Amino acid sequence: MLRIITDFDGPIMDVSERYYQTYKLCLEQTRLPEQPVRQLTKADFWNYKRSRTPEQEIAIASGLDRKQAREFAHLRRQSVHQLANLAYDRLIPGAIEALKTARRAKVDLAVMTMRREVELEYAFESYDLGQFFPSDRCYCLANDYHKTRDIDDKPLLMKKALAELPPAADVWMVGDTEADIVAAKRSGVKVIGILSGIRDRAQLELFQPDLILNNLSDAVNFILRESALQAA
Repeated sequence: MLRIITDFDGPIMDVSERYYQTYKLCLEQTRLPEQPVRQLTKADFWNYKRSRTPEQEIAIASGLDRKQAREFAHLRRQSVHQLANLAYDRLIPGAIEALKTARRAKVDLAVMTMRREVELEYAFESYDLGQFFPSDRCYCLANDYHKTRDIDDKPLLMKKALAELPPAADVWMVGDTEADIVAAKRSGVKVIGILSGIRDRAQLELFQPDLILNNLSDAVNFILRESALQAA
């Protein structure tokens, strides 16, 4: 059996608009009434995020002082995952077709995400994604889970998944962050970093995935070709 474990935000969901709208809201709420600020364009903001620029540096680049930057970063962490903001998320172009391609090829699909249960359910209901991922193929954080760092929490999810899922002859992880790469490599799972999410190529290369591709579609097609070659 061939299994693909995919991250959710980045491979399937585009979160850039949610992050940008949260940035604008937090900038407005942190600035003083008459204080001039330099609101970043979405493209510039997203480039900062993809290169892992710290939140406080983004705030300072936007015209806030260091004290305000700390307040901005705290407010952003509190705001970005609120359910009301999830409505800004959109499907990555081609992601649904990639999942359909994998399903037609009888791939065992699983999703692994740092979203909490309620956040994942919101997206599943909005876009009918449960058709691809039954409940026993969904690995996310409990609503009351105390988050530490994704790079620490995600390997725990991977360990749990590999212990619970049926054995598979070939397993691949597809993700857009360092947490995905670390989680896969610690468990001996092959991993593809993709560029449709919140990290750029330079950041992904630092963690040495097996391959870097543009998106989930490219990843699924590559994995299916590799599987066919192995079977030949």
